[in-house]
Amino acid sequence: MTKISKDKPDDAKERSTSLPELAGAAPSNVDQTETEDPMAGLQADLDRFRDLALRSQADFENYKKRCAREKEEAIKYANSSLLERLVAIVDNFELGLSAARGEGEDSPIYSGMRLVLKQLNDFLAENGLQPIDAVSQKFDPNLHEAIAHEPSEEFPEGTVIRQTRRGYKFKDRLLRPSSVVVSSGPAK
Repeated sequence: MTKISKDKPDDAKERSTSLPELAGAAPSNVDQTETEDPMAGLQADLDRFRDLALRSQADFENYKKRCAREKEEAIKYANSSLLERLVAIVDNFELGLSAARGEGEDSPIYSGMRLVLKQLNDFLAENGLQPIDAVSQKFDPNLHEAIAHEPSEEFPEGTVIRQTRRGYKFKDRLLRPSSVVVSSGPAK
């Protein structure tokens, strides 16, 4: 048995270990440029996380603006479904008014119905509803719904000849398109 002395360490069995090597750092015999890599890597991570934080903050600001805009639009157009249902009632009321006109325009029923229709139209206008004038206008697929084409000597091709159902805009949006008959030009 060989006895190892405690006073004099054996170079083959024991090696002096420096503190940086124990901490996981590069050994002292490695280039200085490799010891700067952890710092460069940390700086790159810092830049990446800073960029990520800025992007997340910008996304959140955009989200807040979009939510505010959607809330504002929801409030602005909240009455659209009610007004759309009222428009159908106004259409039927106008048909009744046309039938009452048969009794004569001096008839008290006709005069009363005309007054009620005016009040309904005023109420709708106060709430942002505007009727679309279609007759004699150029056909616009954004405002009109063509239900037929007819030849016409009076109107050029692509012009609305008559309106079968009035269309309405609610503030700056189309609530209901006008149903129209469009001229196909002179008969051939």
